Order: sequence, then structure tokens, then C-alpha cells
Amino acid sequence: MTKWRNVVAACWLVGAGLIAGPGAVSAQTLRIGLSTDPDTLDPTQSRTFVSNVVRAALCDRLFDIGLELEVVPQLAMEWEWTDDKKGLVIKLRPGVKFHDGEPFDAAAVKFSIERHQTMPGSTRKSDLSAISGIEIIDGRTAKLVLSTPFAPLLAQLATSAGTIVSPKAAQAAGENFGSRPVCAGPFKFVERVAQDRIVVERFGDYWDKDKIKLDRIVYLPIPDTTVRLANLQSGGLDMIEQVAPTDIDGVRKDPRLRLAAVNGIGYSGITINVANGERSKTPLGQDARVRQALELSIDREALNQVAFNGEYQPGNQWVSPDNPYYVKERPIPAPNIPKAKALLAAAAAPNPVVTMTVSTSPVTMQVAQVIQSMAKESGFDIRIRATEFASALQLAAKGDFEAFLLGWTGRVDPDGNIYNLLTCRSPNNDAHYCNPEVDRELDAARKVDARADRLAHYRNVAEHLLQDLPIIYLYHGKWLYASTARLSGFTPYPDGLIRPQGLRLE
Repeated sequence: MTKWRNVVAACWLVGAGLIAGPGAVSAQTLRIGLSTDPDTLDPTQSRTFVSNVVRAALCDRLFDIGLELEVVPQLAMEWEWTDDKKGLVIKLRPGVKFHDGEPFDAAAVKFSIERHQTMPGSTRKSDLSAISGIEIIDGRTAKLVLSTPFAPLLAQLATSAGTIVSPKAAQAAGENFGSRPVCAGPFKFVERVAQDRIVVERFGDYWDKDKIKLDRIVYLPIPDTTVRLANLQSGGLDMIEQVAPTDIDGVRKDPRLRLAAVNGIGYSGITINVANGERSKTPLGQDARVRQALELSIDREALNQVAFNGEYQPGNQWVSPDNPYYVKERPIPAPNIPKAKALLAAAAAPNPVVTMTVSTSPVTMQVAQVIQSMAKESGFDIRIRATEFASALQLAAKGDFEAFLLGWTGRVDPDGNIYNLLTCRSPNNDAHYCNPEVDRELDAARKVDARADRLAHYRNVAEHLLQDLPIIYLYHGKWLYASTARLSGFTPYPDGLIRPQGLRLE
């Protein structure tokens, strides 16, 4: 099967004119192997991490993050809070153009944020829910007016919620904007062939063009980690993201390759359908005791050793145990099979059958199989449903799942790892979990700045979530990249995005 997939992957690359060879590609065309095919490239509607990877080349945001998770300027140059913390005045970078030649200005900021807030299908709404209006002070100055103080705002504007699009292009394209996005990033869109490739080329009028050394970037979705690495080793790719932890030693020993790694800021876990349609009406979905039993069946440290070669960090919350917002009073529970069986007996579900949706990534499949084996000891019959990732997300949004082995790439502010995923009306809340007390505490945490004050609210949130378990948090990963030794200038960031600034093929 692996050999067959290698042949198919090689055919894709040859068909795209991308296999290394005389005259095949420009010396400054970087070919990146992606772990999945992105969903839409529209920053307002996208849900997949790899869509963010591609948009890191296409679309600048108001802010970015630094290596120490600090918020830094991008399209915004300066900012100032009003005294009541209910207004943020942003001074914009001058001389910036969108890919269609239109100027970037305060009107574009107003348009883009309002689009994120109101467009049907937007996954950014709750990120920006505190913004009640945008005032245009002048062409280079915009004021975000808040209904209430909102501590995570700068961090939110350093994500897709802060992406500014060309109003002219977005209005013309309507709901089809994601098929040909027009932003103000260092590269502009050229073409996309679904499940095959996405091509972008250098934008000559980029505001920071001296840092851009590449002519083109070609993104190729290759879900199989073994095939992705094989194409890098053969010269068909120049870089791959999400290297399997079990392949790290092999990459390090290959003199033709370089390995880069950084701790991530997200999590992976099992999202449980508790109220999203008919498929939530299972013992797992309707009884927290069954979910608690499943958690107690899983040995997180053993899972880390088997599936990730010990490289990842076990966890049981939306932030990792070394995060300052981790609730230390609720540490990782040890596996306890007798207690799990007792909980299942009390729930009158001694042998629950659970269908768990997983992506077709070999690493994810292995994680699912380990969990399947562990849970069997308590009486669970876990049946694995392997589905292409973007399709799996669509099914989850419709409620067509019972349990979903899913990761969240993470945000620098803890709010970004939970609010948009578990509050009652959030667009990414596939579980349809709704606890008004959790919502109140998360809203309160948004309104205070001091860490101790915010942590007090997160402590109350943890009391509910770790009892209800709409998500069984499992581990916090690393971003692992491999590239040809010819590639210089790459720095891995904790958000996992591949920033093209400074990249060059020697």
C-alpha cells in the first residue's frame, strides 16, 4: 500500500511539473508538503490549520506573534487603548496595497472585521464578539469600539480574525472569495487544484518585499506522513510540515535534510457529540459518567510513548501543564480501569459501542488504535471511522459524529483555546455543549487583565468542563518540520505557521 501511494504521489508531482530536474522549476520555487488539503482559503470561514499555513503567505493580519508569544505589529504599526479599555485605536501601516492594486486603509479594516462578524458561516464571530463598532478616524487610523473590556483582543487580531481582505475583491466574489483570495500578503494566489496543489507567487508591491526571496511557493497535500517524507528525501519536495515523531531520528541522521521543532500552543483530544442532533443520543453523548469512564481508560503517558516517541506532552486541559493558565488543582488523572468499569455499570452501559471519527493521517490512526485498545479493557467497543480531514470537519459541523479525535492548533491567549470551541453559540462548538455557568465565567475572564483574576475564572470553568468532559483533552504536540539542507532562513513559531519571510533555497 505504501509503495502504491508513493507512485501516486510521484505522479502528482510529475503532473504538476514539480519533480526536481533540469528546467523543471525555478531555483526559488519552494515546494511544501502539507498534511491535509485545506478547506476554504477564506479567512472568515476556514477551519483547518493548513488553510492558515497557506494564508501565512497570502494574507497579512493586523498583528502577528513573536517567538516568545508576544503580539507584534504587522499591518498595524501602533495601537493605544482608551482609558476605559473599551476602545482600541490602531494606526495602520502606510503604502500597503492589496494584490488587486487597491489601497489598504481604515475602510478595509472596517469592512473585513464586519465581514468576520456578520458573514454567514463565519468561524470568527465569537473571536470578535466584544467589538460593537469600528470608527474610521482617518485613512490610516481606525478605532475598534468595544461593548465591554476584552483582554484577548490583540491576541485575536493576531489570528485569522485580524486578517484584512480587499473589499473590492470580496464584494465581487461573494461566497466564492475563498477560491481566489485577495489580501495584502507577500504572495498572491495563482491557482488551486483540489487534493493536488495550491500555487502562489511573489507579490511585487508587498510592503516588506526585501524580506521575500522566493518567487513561488507550491503547496502539495500529501496526508501520508511516510509518503511526504519519501518525497522530501527524493527531492520532489523542499519542505514538509508535521513530521511524524517516530521519523525524527531518521531525519536527523540524513545529511541532506534539516529538522526544526518547536513546542505548540494547542491541544489534541476527543470531542464528544453531546447535543448536536440524533447522533448525540448515545450513552457517551448523554451521560457524563460514560465520558469519565472513557477518560479513565486512557493512559496518556503510554499513549505519548507509543504514538509520539515520548516527544509530546500529556495534558488534560485546553492549555498545557506548563502554561501559566493551567489549573493545577485539576491535574492529569491516572488511568483507573476498575473505576471506569464502575462508572459504566452505574450508567447502565457496561459495554458501550462508540464510533470515533479520525482523519486518515497514519499518526492519527495510530493514536485512535491505541485508544481503542486501552478502552477495550473497561468494556468500550470503539469503532474507528477514518475520513479525509476537511470532510470530517464538515460532518462534525452537521452533527454526523459520536466522537471525533481532533486537534486545535492553539492561540497565544488561553481564551482562544476554549471560548470559540465550547461556549453555547460558538461556531466551532461541534459538540453543541452548552453550560451557561461556563459561558459566564469565560465572559468574565475576558474582561479582566490580571493573570490571577483570569485564572480564578478558568478554575471555575475547569470544575465544570473536567466533570462534563465534552472534550477529553489528551496531549499537547510539537510542530515538527523537515526540509532540504538547501533551505535557509526558516524559523519555527509556536503557532505552527510557515512564514515565508527570509526563506531561500541556496
